[in-house]
Amino acid sequence: MPTIEEQIALLERGVVDCHSHDELVKKLKKSEETGIPLRVKAGFDPTAPDLHLGHTVLLQKLKHFQDLGHQVLFLIGDFTGMIGDPTGKSETRKALTKEDVARNAESYKEQVFKILDPAKTKVVFNSEWLGKLDSFDMIRLASELTVARMLEREDFKVRFREGSPISIHEFMYPLIQGYDSVALEADVELGGTDQLFNLLMGRDLQRSRGQAPQVVMTLPLLEGLDGVNKMSKSLGNYIGVAEPANDIYGKVLSASDELMFRYYDLLSDLSREEIAELKTEMEAGKIHPKEVKQKLARELTARFHSDEAAILAEENFAKVFQKGGIPDDVPEKTISSDEDIWLPQLLVDLEMVKSTSDGRRMIKQNAVSLDGKKVTDMKTNVSPQGELLVKVGKRRFCKVVFT
Repeated sequence: MPTIEEQIALLERGVVDCHSHDELVKKLKKSEETGIPLRVKAGFDPTAPDLHLGHTVLLQKLKHFQDLGHQVLFLIGDFTGMIGDPTGKSETRKALTKEDVARNAESYKEQVFKILDPAKTKVVFNSEWLGKLDSFDMIRLASELTVARMLEREDFKVRFREGSPISIHEFMYPLIQGYDSVALEADVELGGTDQLFNLLMGRDLQRSRGQAPQVVMTLPLLEGLDGVNKMSKSLGNYIGVAEPANDIYGKVLSASDELMFRYYDLLSDLSREEIAELKTEMEAGKIHPKEVKQKLARELTARFHSDEAAILAEENFAKVFQKGGIPDDVPEKTISSDEDIWLPQLLVDLEMVKSTSDGRRMIKQNAVSLDGKKVTDMKTNVSPQGELLVKVGKRRFCKVVFT
């Protein structure tokens, strides 16, 4: 077992806020003396079915606790997800239906165990205890917070100043999230920097109920591939956990050199010393930036697939992008039609773009090829005969068989 100092160095790596360092040291020492693992909580509202690397910043920190022998409480906020957390939003977030929550929660569980150890992870749903609170319990909970305290939250402060609506139920969200920590008797809670107010609420509620307040640790919001905005599927700057190995590998390689080391710091299992050595050697010209990036791409691809898949992805990338070849695993689709098909519509049918307007945009950007020939005319129609190799962008291929 690493020393307490070594454990702290690992656990505080990449952390923005820690409330507090001294409390974390005490909890780790007590756990070591008693042999009782810490209960480390992180909540996920199932607002979307797909996880991306931005989510895994938090999952990696949970894994660090697991590697030190502690228990992770992976909280799926099925109750809070149906309320809608307004954090960071300028308007009320649309609540999810029970069906949305159930579907997304199942997808979450499938993906998180690509990183977390199932044997050291307890998946819990906060409807288990929040659904049992009656109106009296809720009103008593609400009495523990003032409106002035709630307006300390930056998003609420801005909306109040601008005269934008703030629903009463939104004031309940931090209280309910804090109550989760009480119900689970959490020793530590992790979250993004945008969740700090809510996480600290858990400390307050635990203290008022005679529990030792949890240590709160926040982690940064990961920038997307554009290097500017928060990683988001809606912005298209994301790397999805469930994406094919070839896509994960290729997307990591597309990151800038500066962003690459940001990803190393927050996502890699390499030590700080190993990362610093890579950076020093690259800056000294002893190793090419591409090699450093390939190392990260292999690590992340292997994490979500396998070592073998990462090697094949690297070979495939070299074949396609360095030698102008075609990948070995091109998907094949069959389309039946008696009439010519407008190319943007064909791209939609092949699920290579989201809409015909997106298809037109890709053609305008000279990003669409048919059998290796660039297409520049957005009015192009495709004759439904034989086979056709369609390419969109740098990584999307599809073999179409017309019948």
